[in-house]
Amino acid sequence: MSLNKFMNTIPRLSGQSDKNSIKPAKNLIWRRRWNCRELYFIVLIPVVYVFIFNYIPMYGVLMAFKNYQSRTGVWGSPWVGFYHFRRFLTSPNFFNILRNTLILSIYGLVAGFPFPIILAIFVNHSRLLHVKKTIQSITFAPYFLSTVILVGLLTQVLGLRTGGVNVFLSLLGFNQINFMASVNAFPHIYVWSGIWQGTGYGAIIYISTLAAVDPSLHEAALIDGANLWQRVWYVDLATIKPIIVIMLILSMGGILGSNFEKIYLLQVPQNMSVSEVIATYVYRVGMLSNRPDFSFGTAIGLFQNVVGIILTLTVNRIARALTGESMF
Repeated sequence: MSLNKFMNTIPRLSGQSDKNSIKPAKNLIWRRRWNCRELYFIVLIPVVYVFIFNYIPMYGVLMAFKNYQSRTGVWGSPWVGFYHFRRFLTSPNFFNILRNTLILSIYGLVAGFPFPIILAIFVNHSRLLHVKKTIQSITFAPYFLSTVILVGLLTQVLGLRTGGVNVFLSLLGFNQINFMASVNAFPHIYVWSGIWQGTGYGAIIYISTLAAVDPSLHEAALIDGANLWQRVWYVDLATIKPIIVIMLILSMGGILGSNFEKIYLLQVPQNMSVSEVIATYVYRVGMLSNRPDFSFGTAIGLFQNVVGIILTLTVNRIARALTGESMF
């Protein structure tokens, strides 16, 4: 056989070998997928749930740009563009509602964000196992209380005539205080009751992260003469810094959000000037008015979500520039 004929057969033989090797590889991939079919099925359940209850209802956002009429449906209602957004931004209640929402959210974030971190560090450094478990159980238990029960407890404790605090004040000879209707007391009641309820639950992620810290780091710090506060600062906080940044970014993204159920149950006519937030305003306009305005309520909710996305992206970029940590 000549050299040219031999060289012409090389590509053909190589191509045949590649085709023959591809088939077993594909069969191996499909075999592995079939062997993991239970895992794929488990993953499929939440994917289908999210698709049905989160993605399919997204078409309802169109109501924000339409004058929604129930008899014609979303698609049949006339377009009005950004009319409902301009209506909300120019309404006389806009700045008061926005101010109340920001005050409650920022107050709750600034006051409540450090407590789960402090609790996690305290639990992590506790030497007695039974003390650690007791503290975790006591601080985590309030999270299981429903909002209705929590507001009921607040009413029993801070009520005007039968509340425990006012009964105690009466025994001491002081005048009773209507805490639940007080404009000045409402932000503090809302924020600190939330801190009491959510601190134990919020500390779980920090406790689990601190549990994975290499003990040799603390041992090395002790050898170098570091005291407790220095070990907390240079070992514990340095370890959970990425988690702290991510939780802060997520919290800032929800700055215009609020606990609707809790605020709504705490509202009385006397404290409406400080308790009316975006969530309760949307509910009153969209559901409780004589002529429910679903388009107006949808526009307000969409405005709230868009601002939340912008805040998340902005804080994420700032955190990446300052600390080197970010969500993405």
